[in-house]
Amino acid sequence: MSEIVERPVVTAATADVEVVGVHPDAEVVVRRRQPKAWRGAALFVLGVAIAVVAVLAIRDNGWIQLVVVVVGLGVWFAGASELGRVRFGPGFDLLAWLCAAWLVALVLAAIFAPLLPLGESEDLTKSILAPANERADLLSEYPLGTNNFGLDLLARVIYGARASLVVSIGAVLIGMVIGGAIGVLAGYFRRAIDAVVGIGTNSLLAVPPLILLIALATVLEPTLYNIALALSLLALPSMIRMARANTLTFAQREFVLAAKSMGASSGRVMLREIVPNVVLPLASYAMVMVSVLIVAEASLSFLGLGVQAPSPSWGNMIAEGEGEAFKQHPHIVLVPGTVLFLTVFSFNLLGEKARKRFDPRAAKL
Repeated sequence: MSEIVERPVVTAATADVEVVGVHPDAEVVVRRRQPKAWRGAALFVLGVAIAVVAVLAIRDNGWIQLVVVVVGLGVWFAGASELGRVRFGPGFDLLAWLCAAWLVALVLAAIFAPLLPLGESEDLTKSILAPANERADLLSEYPLGTNNFGLDLLARVIYGARASLVVSIGAVLIGMVIGGAIGVLAGYFRRAIDAVVGIGTNSLLAVPPLILLIALATVLEPTLYNIALALSLLALPSMIRMARANTLTFAQREFVLAAKSMGASSGRVMLREIVPNVVLPLASYAMVMVSVLIVAEASLSFLGLGVQAPSPSWGNMIAEGEGEAFKQHPHIVLVPGTVLFLTVFSFNLLGEKARKRFDPRAAKL
């Protein structure tokens, strides 16, 4: 019987490889294609050139310009990834770095929005003379175009980020603090407390999220605080369950049993031994939950139950393209939709990486 040789599993995500031959005993011989600096530099420069030519030379047809720019960015990404693997090794993940850079840039822009040279984002009386439904042109006064009231879409996207990020992050923090505390109590004391918490959590999960949000929106005034409070109910059950599961895991560890044997009170054991170990998994999951609540807030604003126009929110910006407006002026929907997609994708990707990094099942004593 021939010896079975175990080989590393090569997936599409890890793969600069090529199969060069097959062993007589059916062992696949794989040779890894080494990244080349010259190839990465050539693709990098070519991608930049394509994008620049599209922005400068194809200004009359927006769809063709968009397609060419996307192709150029794809070529640039391939080259930058190759250069990164040459410089930092095969584990370099350019996409994760780009996601982090996008979130940092978005947060900084939202914080310092009043200091940026932006157009009018909200006051209709100041945009009377501005062109309505101006198409996006990176070299014009309105790089991302204007809406049907002449308001600058770049300014509205940045100020809309304030509403979306404040509401979603605030809701996650509320759910993390309250849900984490309830989950730790349920996982540590078990019995009656665990049963009551389980019934409450299952009850919240049994209500369709959109119906719950619509019901709360009809009762509460659409302020950022009330929206964050309503959205926190979506984060609460997941946070409780995760905190409880991690508490059950760590409650049986040697350092917790040692603290109990030394006479430490239950409160001290939870605060000093369990909570610090539960916070990291909760924080990593919170990044994923932020993306979910950004979409939920956008859905409420789209339906007219969240942030009220003319105050900008990504949801009510997308709603401006209802009916014939999207067919005639697609940038009104594509601009906020693209920003929403990039933000949600970035939070999801970085959140999943953080969850893998801080997974308690992989932790060692």
